[in-house]
Amino acid sequence: MYTSRIAGMGKYVPDNVVTNDDLADMMDTNDAWIQERTGIKERRHIQKGDDNSTASMGVKAAKVALERAGISKDDVELIVFATLSPDYYFPGCGVQVQEMLDIKTCPALDVRNQCSGFIYGLSVADQFIKTGMYKNVLVIGSENHSGGLDFTTRGRSVSVIFGDGAGAAILTRSDKEGHGILSTHLHSEGKHALELSLKGPSTEYWVPQIIEEDPQEDIPYYPYMNGQFVFKNAVVRFSEVIMEGLKTNNLQVSDIDMLIPHQANLRISQFIQKKFQLGDDQVYNNIQKYGNTTAASIPIALTEAWEEGKIKEGDTVVLAAFGSGFTWGSAVIKW
Repeated sequence: MYTSRIAGMGKYVPDNVVTNDDLADMMDTNDAWIQERTGIKERRHIQKGDDNSTASMGVKAAKVALERAGISKDDVELIVFATLSPDYYFPGCGVQVQEMLDIKTCPALDVRNQCSGFIYGLSVADQFIKTGMYKNVLVIGSENHSGGLDFTTRGRSVSVIFGDGAGAAILTRSDKEGHGILSTHLHSEGKHALELSLKGPSTEYWVPQIIEEDPQEDIPYYPYMNGQFVFKNAVVRFSEVIMEGLKTNNLQVSDIDMLIPHQANLRISQFIQKKFQLGDDQVYNNIQKYGNTTAASIPIALTEAWEEGKIKEGDTVVLAAFGSGFTWGSAVIKW
């Protein structure tokens, strides 16, 4: 069997910066309250008319990843697109990316695993490459949260957390043993599905329009999150799935050169860092700048860490995520 490696990465975030003070103008909140509970200082939001969408942001990130990988769009044999905020209820964003990049008829696969979406997508791509079916796979995580959030005091516990953006990676076949993606580990626990959920339609049908047409108090089109319950489960599952990956590869916590956790809440990352006794140079966080970008969070952070020189050839990189579903997963990579 072959192995797969990440040959190129890219990210894209909208230009529009929304600070905590900006949100305080819309709802009963303040900068100190948000930072204390989430660690977030600002996030990026799409603006109407800026030509950004879930799919188009994914394409912008993908073009950077393709250039860095040194391959043409025509070399892409499979697109895996992870998001919880597709432009349409159907079809999925994968085929939109295929059309926007003008790739002839390569298959496009959509992954709906929310905060764990990129790791699930990475795992799918890894399996296709390992079996020899495909040589180059484009994996994208992209989110347009801002179009479906409640920017009133009623929705502040959720709306202050999320931002928009996209990240992408090119996975390519490698014959170098002991390098690339060493293993991936995926889990789910559907009995907690409604603890972090959104029952309404996609962001293509804007929430303000829905409210205007059908006003109600208990609005199913806004996200619901049982914050404390999610936090308690997240710290447990993060720890478990990181250790699962390390044990599979006969590694110790001390072997981790860079841990990139899903950027859900800075407090979760800090809890894991403290539990594993990792230094600040061994954990990468950027939630302060972008908020929680769900499926885009890990590829954006991975791209930035590499751009900043914090990931070098030969490093052991661990990715870990937990989110709605509940779903969680990890990937262990020898860079």
